[in-house]
Amino acid sequence: MSDYLVIVESPAKAKTIERYLGKKYKVKASIGHVRDLPRSQTGIDTENNYEPRYITIRGKGPVLQELKTAAKKAKKIYLAADPDREGEAIAWHLATALNIDIESDCRVVFNEITKDAIKESFKHPRPIDLDLVDAQQARRILDRLVGYNISPLLWKKVKKGLSAGRVQSIALSLIIDRENEIKSFQPEEYWSIDANFEKGKKSFDASFYGTTSDKIKLTNENEVKDILKQIKGEDFEVAKVLKRERKRNAAPTFTTSSLQQEAARKLNFRAKKTMMLAQQLYEGIDLGKKAGGIVGLITYMRTDSTRISETAKKEAHQYILETYGEEYTTPVEQQAKKSEKAQDAHEAIRPTSTLRHPDTMKTVLSRDQLRLYRLIWDRFIASQMSSAVLDTVTADLQNGDILFRATGSQVKFPGFMKVYIEGSDDNKEDKSKDRILPTMEKGDIVKSLEIEPKQHFTQPPPRFSEARLVKTLEELGIGRPSTYAPTLDTIQKRGYVTLETKRFVPTELGEIVHSLVIEFFPDIVNIEFTAKMEQDLDLIEEGNKKWVDLIDEFYKKFEKDLRHAEVAMEKVEIKDEPAGEDCELCGAPMVFKLGRYGKFMACSNFPECRNTKAIVKEIGVKCPTCKEGEIVERKSKTKRLFFGCNRYPDCDFVSWDKPINRPCPKCNEMLVEKKIKKGVQIQCTSCDYKEEPTQ
Repeated sequence: MSDYLVIVESPAKAKTIERYLGKKYKVKASIGHVRDLPRSQTGIDTENNYEPRYITIRGKGPVLQELKTAAKKAKKIYLAADPDREGEAIAWHLATALNIDIESDCRVVFNEITKDAIKESFKHPRPIDLDLVDAQQARRILDRLVGYNISPLLWKKVKKGLSAGRVQSIALSLIIDRENEIKSFQPEEYWSIDANFEKGKKSFDASFYGTTSDKIKLTNENEVKDILKQIKGEDFEVAKVLKRERKRNAAPTFTTSSLQQEAARKLNFRAKKTMMLAQQLYEGIDLGKKAGGIVGLITYMRTDSTRISETAKKEAHQYILETYGEEYTTPVEQQAKKSEKAQDAHEAIRPTSTLRHPDTMKTVLSRDQLRLYRLIWDRFIASQMSSAVLDTVTADLQNGDILFRATGSQVKFPGFMKVYIEGSDDNKEDKSKDRILPTMEKGDIVKSLEIEPKQHFTQPPPRFSEARLVKTLEELGIGRPSTYAPTLDTIQKRGYVTLETKRFVPTELGEIVHSLVIEFFPDIVNIEFTAKMEQDLDLIEEGNKKWVDLIDEFYKKFEKDLRHAEVAMEKVEIKDEPAGEDCELCGAPMVFKLGRYGKFMACSNFPECRNTKAIVKEIGVKCPTCKEGEIVERKSKTKRLFFGCNRYPDCDFVSWDKPINRPCPKCNEMLVEKKIKKGVQIQCTSCDYKEEPTQ
């Protein structure tokens, strides 16, 4: 018989924690929630202060019975679910099911699964925090009232399998609004004039800036010709040289949101995959007996705080001092700035020990686990290092009244950049980066070697990537760290959006659902309203607002909207469109149907004939292999876009890069559009021919 029973969420954690605590402790896993609202009904008594009706989750009966049996044998029970609202609610449900006094010191929280952290946490047990429980319960009830009332309405008026939720409706709205911006975008012409100059034996680049009296934006070719006419000869005088030293600070340690964004940028991970791998690193990896067995490699991965413990700072400071030298360190007491929206309940995401360098983890981690661990480790170490120092130079070159400006920068001291540099969502690069200008003084003469005007057109705003959408939701105060990955997953599973070249594109179904929600439930897609609700949930957590009051404020208006929608919302009939070809199996006309992942072709003789086909999109390029077929867009099993011959399987030509309808001017072979960091570059598939990248 064990003296103490500890209940955690995950079986992986249970084994590790039991080993740390010793023989007197028995650690069991609840495997997440054991009680929840019923799936078959709303489960909220709106006539009785929104009292929720919780039941044992289907399939969890044996787990709960095992926990009850173990609880009867234990002198003391500790509830050690995750250190957030969800974890507090799980602990509360367990306490209720096992008849544990919630005011007793039964709750234990820890931010990392290491021996010292676990042992220290058991020295400071506390009662269950009902404010945290109420905040989670309020969110759960809000989401249930919205989802279980709007979704059946959409099934009735549009089609089965649809849903609408608070955060997912905002995410879908952002994607659709962006798509409308793109459709209505009118490109504007603008020009640039770039020049190559020479001073002594060194050449450098500069761009047209304006005149001696004003900066000028060039909007058409006539303006460019006018500027070029004013340039007399090849000599330019150096009118001004500005030299300055600039500091660049490291990005703070990861929060959930910034980890998802950076993993998307640098590792090409989806949000769901990032959180799955982070969970594995947090719960523990078997490092072998000599290294301590199963150890949690990172701190808790659902957080919006950038706070770092003093112990972690000191360890990082010592590592940086020994590895890079004192000039790369920062004072240990230097605190990271806290976001106004951060709950700050626990730390940022960091390695549990700086001494576990990623290079030493290669034999115990999978490839993707290692890549994510290295990203977290590098970011943390860099965040504790000194600022980078850059020398920047700006030189104005004058010919008559015309000014060209040259900029250059050089890393004087790398600081944190020696370890890590934060990624960016856009492809625009600082043209002055690592460009060293020749030594110039005011009054010097430089010679222009080439002056080249270029025509450009403004580009529409880009579609949302997962990283950009997560960042936008966070900036707007919509959702919380734990909600981003499930939200993005839901809108794709429902068929409201698809991912094309890693960007969200709304489907026709998504636009139909959005138009209905925005017409009949405007508060659900109102950003200010939803952000205010998140703030109110924080007030509940802090004990400054009652959860029943929040639900009541919302539901009174929502119920009126719901009654109106049930009467006024007309049934949307999604008609099948003729596809213009006959079924090759039965001869009946093929039609376009709207499915979860967009449109597809199906036989109109359904259900007698179940023939379906993907819609093939030709790109106007002949197959370079068979010379007969057309290149069409296809999708792999993982929904990745590729290009192949429409005569497949007779012709097996495939390409991940999009072929274009002109041959290479150098070798006459196929050219393709290849996506690179700077944008899209046209390259030859056979020789080294490349064109300038475009955004």
